[in-house]
Amino acid sequence: MVTGKDLLNLGLKPGKWFKEALEHINAHDLAGETMLAYLDTVKPGPVIPLLENPAEFYENISADTAVEQENIDYVKKSMSQLMRTPTVVKGAIMPDACPAGPLGTIPVGGVVVAKNAIHPGMHSADICCSVMLTNLGKADPKTVLDVAQQLTHFGPGGRPPENQLPVPPEILAELQANPFLNSERSLKLAREHMGTQGDGNHFLYVGVSRNTGDTMLVTHHGSRGVGAVLYGNGMKVAENFRREISPETAPQNAWLPSESVEGQHYWDALQTIRKWTKHNHLCLHDAIAHQLAATVQQRYWNEHNFVFKDGDLFYHAKGATPLDPKFMPDITGPRIIPLNMAQPILIVEGATNENNLGFAPHGAGRNLSRTKHKYSKVSQSIDDVFAEETRGIDARFYFNRIDISELPSAYKNAEEVKRQISHFNLAAIIDEVRPYGCIMAGDWEQDAPWRKKKLAKAAALLAQAAAGSDAQ
Repeated sequence: MVTGKDLLNLGLKPGKWFKEALEHINAHDLAGETMLAYLDTVKPGPVIPLLENPAEFYENISADTAVEQENIDYVKKSMSQLMRTPTVVKGAIMPDACPAGPLGTIPVGGVVVAKNAIHPGMHSADICCSVMLTNLGKADPKTVLDVAQQLTHFGPGGRPPENQLPVPPEILAELQANPFLNSERSLKLAREHMGTQGDGNHFLYVGVSRNTGDTMLVTHHGSRGVGAVLYGNGMKVAENFRREISPETAPQNAWLPSESVEGQHYWDALQTIRKWTKHNHLCLHDAIAHQLAATVQQRYWNEHNFVFKDGDLFYHAKGATPLDPKFMPDITGPRIIPLNMAQPILIVEGATNENNLGFAPHGAGRNLSRTKHKYSKVSQSIDDVFAEETRGIDARFYFNRIDISELPSAYKNAEEVKRQISHFNLAAIIDEVRPYGCIMAGDWEQDAPWRKKKLAKAAALLAQAAAGSDAQ
């Protein structure tokens, strides 16, 4: 009987393939040259090293401040490391580029093209984060925002059972049929999170078209918990491949070979999540339009944290807006680029060229992390900062807690981003949605149960210490 030790003595690298190979060899009594011939057909290929010469990436970004330059320097250094990943053939960074992790991680505002490989870490946990626009004609903006506030859902968790919005049966069937998506947890989250927007930089925005004066509803959010579960599952499988075929590759850049069974299932799962996310926007827009008794004049959407396919090339867009129609088979309008709550949302069109790779920025991006931005405002009260930065717009936070890290100064200069879009020939601005107001989650963690529990524990310890002191 042939054992794993025999295979090791042949100089073969151990792995999960050993079990199946040994079962086949012993079931068929293979030995000698016959066994070696069989092993040649099933043993792993040679380990794939990092590229000696990094693939090229295009820099569609420039600095106008020292802080901006520091940000760009980090992004470029990170991209330079990432471009040594063996699957990568080219890349680009957009004007909204900013760091999104340790060196070698794809930045926000980054595009990375890989051959025959899907990299979960290059679309991030917020799979298919996207924006949808609905033209509500001459509906009153304040009424739209008031109705939207009643119907939308921000923050952690999902809707309670009595308030859930249905998931289309065909999407549920796809979830149940895919091994990456058919867990009880995924299906539960798919139902609970439908019609929810999450937190962070996700928003519901109401504004008026510069060109027509029509009232526009725009939402920004992604695939919520069900997408996050897919990301986690994908990263685990990609890590297994990385350890076997390219251990030098950074864990965040692990990949699933697109032609493997796992890669095909993951690609299909991404398409299902795309459908779920699109409906997540659609059900909110439809509910708001129905409550208003408004006629929908026009509607379109686009995603940014996603992977797009062209032949054997996979375009990973981490915070980059697809322009090329080949990336969006269901295209119904131009593309949407929000900047910040006090600035117009850009409506753009564009063509693929050498430096944009078929993409545009997805927003304004940041120069400072949320925490560093908060520290930069410590000399002012939160209420004063809010009043100053939201003057002239109706800015609301779902949890009635101002999130200073989502105010306009937390983002890059909007006019500079617009200038760079034009300068680098990334897209043409064909309309702007001028802001009336918006809704965001706000700093809900101030009242989060875990925070209250932590504060209560600290207060109890202080009280206990004080009691002990009094007793002495």
